[in-house]
Amino acid sequence: MRQRRNGPRQPGGGRQQAGPRGRGHGRDRDERIKERSKERSNPRQSDLRVKHPPKRDGGRGRAFPARPPREQPVAFAPAPPRVVAPKPVQFSAGVQTVAVSPDESGMRVDRFFEGRFPGLSFSHIQRIIRKGEVRVNGKRTQPKNRLEAGQAVRIPPLQLEAPKPRDDAPQAQKDRAFIRSITLYEDDDVLVLNKPMGLVVQGGSGTTRHLDGMLGALRGSHPDAQRPRLVHRLDKDTAGCLLVAKTRFAAAALAKTFRTRSARKIYWALVAGVPKPKQGRISTFLAKQEIEEDSYMRIAKHSEKDAVHAVTYYAVVETAAQKLAWISLKPVTGRTHQLRAHMAHVGNPIIGDPKYFNIENWELPGGMQDKLHLLARRISVPHPRGGTIDVSAPLPPHMEQSWNLLGFDAKRYDPIVDAPEEE
Repeated sequence: MRQRRNGPRQPGGGRQQAGPRGRGHGRDRDERIKERSKERSNPRQSDLRVKHPPKRDGGRGRAFPARPPREQPVAFAPAPPRVVAPKPVQFSAGVQTVAVSPDESGMRVDRFFEGRFPGLSFSHIQRIIRKGEVRVNGKRTQPKNRLEAGQAVRIPPLQLEAPKPRDDAPQAQKDRAFIRSITLYEDDDVLVLNKPMGLVVQGGSGTTRHLDGMLGALRGSHPDAQRPRLVHRLDKDTAGCLLVAKTRFAAAALAKTFRTRSARKIYWALVAGVPKPKQGRISTFLAKQEIEEDSYMRIAKHSEKDAVHAVTYYAVVETAAQKLAWISLKPVTGRTHQLRAHMAHVGNPIIGDPKYFNIENWELPGGMQDKLHLLARRISVPHPRGGTIDVSAPLPPHMEQSWNLLGFDAKRYDPIVDAPEEE
């Protein structure tokens, strides 16, 4: 058996010390009780610590210090907003599929995107189509392809610029005033402009000022107001009649007109030499060729890849000493640089053409400006709501100067009106 060392166990669980030590221990306990009662009346700072419950997260919990009951949060005044310069907002929408409406039937794919997303840049439209991000009924497409009502168009995430202020922007006011100054005809659906030489019709890489961008200034302030859109294009250095649709209905109708070649266009040009015969038809195939950073249309064979057929009727109106000729042109097809390439092909390049004038050691007559002498003189198309639009543009200043120098009469009869309309 174990030997008890300190006497019998007390009912409270402790052991009673034997001998005098046990009595002294009792007195010490009474003194400690008295001291504790004094401390309760005047507690020490160390005794104010709060004992926390045991941690339940494996020892990783935080020990929160004791704090008074939670008070209501204090409401602070918000900081004033920072004033920063407005920047274009890049908006990325998810992939979506939309159906072509009846009004959009016949529109080119790139024109469809311009109509649906006015803030989308032309270069971005071309890029997403070229990369195959745009699909029509699940298949890749091209910017020039025509849409039909009911087709499903896949819209990829887009980068849209923040809408610019319309009515109160000084630049918008200038653009509106400029467009009004070059307007030849206008009604509720159609606008015919006299495009100046040197003004780009549509923007591209590095182009900041172009006519298509100015058309946004004509859009009304109503959220549902439609933005005018181009129906066809002219080269940068070609002056004259440019057709613009003010409504989606007119754009669809006029696009069909151009697609079916029901639009009648007449151009005037000043060329080197005199074409023989004086009236004729030029029919070739054209293909685009890249040279460094520049591109031009060359004469191609029927069997070549990407070659397109181009037909132009021409007629000589007046001549000047067999060295220069005023000719009238009627393009049946609408290929890029068609008239300029065709006249160079028959040996009578257009005066001032920096791309296609190919006569060596040819000297420009004194008093003439070395600028492209090509004018979109007249356009005649069926009006979307009935009737006919028939508008003519005056000679631009540099061509008027040459006409006066050579003694040409701009009111003279134009024999091209009798040329056929078909290929």
